[in-house]
Amino acid sequence: MSDKKKYICVHGHFYQPPRENAWLEVVEQQEGARPYHDWNERINFECYAPNAAARILDREGWIVKIRNNYNRISYNLGPTLLTWLETNDPEAYELVIKADHRSRERYGGHGNALAQVHSHLILPLANYRDKVTQVYWGVQDFEYRFGRYPEGIWLAETAVDTESLEVLAAHGLLFTVLAPRQAAAVRKTGDTVWKLVDAESIDTRRPYWCPQRTPHCPVFLPRQTGAGGGFQRPAQQRPVVCRTPAPHPRRPDTPQLAHIATDGESYGHHHRFGEMALASALTHIEDNNLATLTNYGQFLELFPPEYEVQIHENSSWSCAHGVERWRNDCGCNTGGNPGWHQRWRKPLRETLDWLRDRLAPAYEKEVGRFLKDPWKARNDYIGVTLRRTDEAVQEFFKKHARRELSKLEEVTTLRLLEMQRYAVLMYTSCGWFFDEISGIETNQILQYALRAMDHAQDSAGLELHAEFEKRLRHAPSNKYADGAASYLQNVLPARVNLERVAAHFAVASLFEDDPAQLDLFNYTVKVEAFERIEAGTPRLAIGRLRIRSRLTHAEHTYNFRPCTSVSSTLSATSAAR
Repeated sequence: MSDKKKYICVHGHFYQPPRENAWLEVVEQQEGARPYHDWNERINFECYAPNAAARILDREGWIVKIRNNYNRISYNLGPTLLTWLETNDPEAYELVIKADHRSRERYGGHGNALAQVHSHLILPLANYRDKVTQVYWGVQDFEYRFGRYPEGIWLAETAVDTESLEVLAAHGLLFTVLAPRQAAAVRKTGDTVWKLVDAESIDTRRPYWCPQRTPHCPVFLPRQTGAGGGFQRPAQQRPVVCRTPAPHPRRPDTPQLAHIATDGESYGHHHRFGEMALASALTHIEDNNLATLTNYGQFLELFPPEYEVQIHENSSWSCAHGVERWRNDCGCNTGGNPGWHQRWRKPLRETLDWLRDRLAPAYEKEVGRFLKDPWKARNDYIGVTLRRTDEAVQEFFKKHARRELSKLEEVTTLRLLEMQRYAVLMYTSCGWFFDEISGIETNQILQYALRAMDHAQDSAGLELHAEFEKRLRHAPSNKYADGAASYLQNVLPARVNLERVAAHFAVASLFEDDPAQLDLFNYTVKVEAFERIEAGTPRLAIGRLRIRSRLTHAEHTYNFRPCTSVSSTLSATSAAR
């Protein structure tokens, strides 16, 4: 077989769930990530940043090359991870973006980066409206960062159904990536007879059309391998070994694609020095002309699908039972807690579905007074969340408002839009993936649910908290009396409001040299009056300040009088405007 017929593509799915406190919009310290501040910081140090500058060593252990792995592999970095990376490691973020530009030069105009459904929810379990929003937000986020329209998109856990593929095709996306076991039958285009296949028998070396309903959507079915993708990890000075693909015995002269899809965290986080192994393997392939490195977009253009595939509906790559891991006690878990059950998964999803279906009509009714098309406006709200500037908000209102809105009407509208944003975020797949309802991932999505309910009460007068807590009592826990007990202990204390922010400022003003420069996370402060009096050890601060939410533009003015020797005093002197 000619080496020109061999193509190799390695795909890395790099992703972290949203970890920001739902009120402060910053990641708080996470004890399990020590010695790092949080899991994002830890995994970035071990994986995301090192893959942008992977070292290649000689036999004596000297660095001979430094490679940006993103230049030569197919990859997706979820929007929630890219948002964090942009702020917290702008150098690594820039190298990821530049890698897509450079890969277009290597691969005939086709960039390595793929989009991702925005909040990593399980698409087959979402209603049609949320499917559209997730794909639209993912595409818009990708365009904003990479400066081009995505060719392909990564589905969370590769979970798929036919309706989801239709949504992808309707958005002009050219392909997605599924696991081999998600294929049910194949046939050559034009044939009438389907051949049943499974994960072992399907030929993964070619792309397929998925024609179950029009329009068609091409899919790739890479081998899912363990961490490292078949590359030996470097240990001390041991050279890297790479297994190159063998030709298909029945069609040795046909161009074939050997490709794998792995968790990107395999390369450095799950396996130390994994990024070095990947860099060495790719270099070895290129230097010895063992095969041609490519990405999915280029291969699809060079060799369009000649075969069709039927998928298993409601299937995924990380649950042998389809998508049950995200709605039932199907037996899939991390394996780290023998004897624990996951019976909480079903009532948790049912509770969130109940909440979603109560929020939707309230949103449609209330925001419909101010915006022309509530659901189109929700989709376009991604433009505001990406920039978070007053200019972006005004551009949004100029496009979507029925008329010029008052300041109070703008606040109400922004609260309703934020309510819907959190109603989508609360379905992030990680909330169900692990073993216990009180885990940090599930607490995170319950924060989003709580935030959505707060906005519903503030903007629409809809009180949902008591019923929500009641429903969580039906979710059994392995550590608490029930899901509601965990929710009350682990989620409710995270809640922040304007008064709590003002109180934080008041106390801090006793000790800060310049209180006006305090970082209040997701809030801005304007000090209208301030005086601090010191008499030896005791201190007294007296002032007036205005606190404003960066997201909803709600604001209050407070008078404050904290003292180091007596109880502090704080009073609100105006309603939200």
